[in-house]
Amino acid sequence: MDSFKNLCLFHTLDGLSDGLTHFSGPSRAALIYAIEPADPIRVYDPQHLLQGHEPILKEIYLKSNQWREDVEEKVLEKTLSGYIHAQKNLQLAGLISFGGRSRSVFYQMWFTEHHPDMCSIGPTECWLEHAVWLLSHDFATGDYLYTRTSGNVLREYATHAVRDYIIDQMNIILGWDTQVRIYPILDAILGISKTREEKAWPLGELTFVEPKDTLEMEFLARFPLLEQPNLNKFKHVRKLLQSVENSERKLISDGKTIVGISADTEKTFRITADFRGEYGFLSINDNRVCSFADGSFHSTTRQAKLVEVEEALLESNLAFAAGQELFQIISRIVHTAEREKYGCTLVIDFNDTPIEIAGQKSEQALDLKEERFLKLSESLAKLDGALHIGADLKLHGFACLLDGLAVPGEDRARGARFNSALRFTAIHANLIIVVVSVDRPISVIKEGLELNAQCEWKPVPGCIEPPPTLESTV
Repeated sequence: MDSFKNLCLFHTLDGLSDGLTHFSGPSRAALIYAIEPADPIRVYDPQHLLQGHEPILKEIYLKSNQWREDVEEKVLEKTLSGYIHAQKNLQLAGLISFGGRSRSVFYQMWFTEHHPDMCSIGPTECWLEHAVWLLSHDFATGDYLYTRTSGNVLREYATHAVRDYIIDQMNIILGWDTQVRIYPILDAILGISKTREEKAWPLGELTFVEPKDTLEMEFLARFPLLEQPNLNKFKHVRKLLQSVENSERKLISDGKTIVGISADTEKTFRITADFRGEYGFLSINDNRVCSFADGSFHSTTRQAKLVEVEEALLESNLAFAAGQELFQIISRIVHTAEREKYGCTLVIDFNDTPIEIAGQKSEQALDLKEERFLKLSESLAKLDGALHIGADLKLHGFACLLDGLAVPGEDRARGARFNSALRFTAIHANLIIVVVSVDRPISVIKEGLELNAQCEWKPVPGCIEPPPTLESTV
């Protein structure tokens, strides 16, 4: 029986990690669990996700028995086999967690990465919740025939996770009595997002509201009942989107048809798909749920958070206020490049006297605290070469050439910007370089190393022996 349970753990965690990686970028997963009330707490963490959190895990699970006493054993015995007693997120820094108790597994708490560029953690929490359900089900059935099924389900769970989160929010805001069906809406959003009109990607907002709410809305144009285009006619809806491009107007749908065009949506519950060309965002009211691109949903905001830049500024000799202002300048230039889809390089120089870099200069350094010079710098970033920004918040050069000797870690697949930045930072101290590529995430480079490089880990090995107890690992 132990070998069966170990196999269930392996397939569930492997499928969860793989599915979340496609949704949010490289994502590890881990599990802390106890099968029976008297069992020691065990930790299944083959990718070392929980490393660094041992002190707080020790406080929660070893120095206290509160986690065992939150639900009485007799309550679990009377619970239907398909019911889960949810456990709260442990609020560990950098992690998302969700747990539950059931008749087949006394306690389980799943963990994964909290990426800094997530629109919302809601779909990921639903994903972890489903892992709780599936592991409990597998342990309850004890059937080897279905051990791979849970992993496969979790691999392809993205659309379902988005749907589950939207349903949860609708139930909180509207109650159970709703006529809007989410799966057809999500299918339509992905279908429309892939449909071009005269070779152009869709732009504009498509808003879904309760059918009864459309009766109270003010429409700029309302289509006759028998002539309302069906939502599943993607080509027709795509053509209609042209009427709301680059405006406050929105196409309004009741989840089945396109009812009309309106700008009056603030007073009603709404699900909005904001099409922005090759990608878009899905929101509940004004709160983003996820993005969509390439025919699938993703958690990313599609905007760099620049966490490593912020940390480098804090570690520098800059005063806190100056560091914050410099961070805003960097963020503004980077996000403009992302939005307008061009590559650029920023050299952030912390030296009291900026180093000499070959490139173009103006007679006087441009003060980037002034809006006109900041806007000019956004345009200058489009030129070949790097912007040279000093600790004095001024632009000291543009179209700068970065040279240096070859260093370990170069990657010919990354292009000249990335590799030149590696070489330049390897021979110049007290600076960082931010590289914005059109088709890749932002790279932050210091001393010849990429600070935000994604760690590549090997596939999760098969779980042959029972995972170790938490006590033996801390």
